[in-house]
Amino acid sequence: MIMNALLKRILLTALAGAGASAVFGDAPKAPPAQPAPPRSVFVLPTNPREGRDPFFPESNRPYQEAASTQPVVLENAFAVKGISFEHGRAMVIINNHTFAVGDEGDVLTAKGRMHLRLIEIRRDGVVIEANGARRELGIDNK
Repeated sequence: MIMNALLKRILLTALAGAGASAVFGDAPKAPPAQPAPPRSVFVLPTNPREGRDPFFPESNRPYQEAASTQPVVLENAFAVKGISFEHGRAMVIINNHTFAVGDEGDVLTAKGRMHLRLIEIRRDGVVIEANGARRELGIDNK
């Protein structure tokens, strides 16, 4: 009994003197945070001086694609079919698709599907954003 108490006291003294981490090992440390790798940015050249296609150096394709990326909004692509104000909520029908303020969606046009976002509804028309350009459409737009 005395031997057990003496053994406990010696063990506790050794642990306190050496430090618990020396006996049991250091607590696992989290690895240092690594910075995110840099992102690659590819810019299409707009002319031969800015760069060429390494596989087809005589090709004009990169310059044609860079010129055609300008946002295009067709003049008569969207038609407001109707506006409804009920119970404090406004809704509008554009090319047979119903929108509320802030809604986004694809509508069918003569040139295919176009994505638009409804910005504002007024009594006489709406404000939309399509292909990065804002337009106002009147109720009589066809």
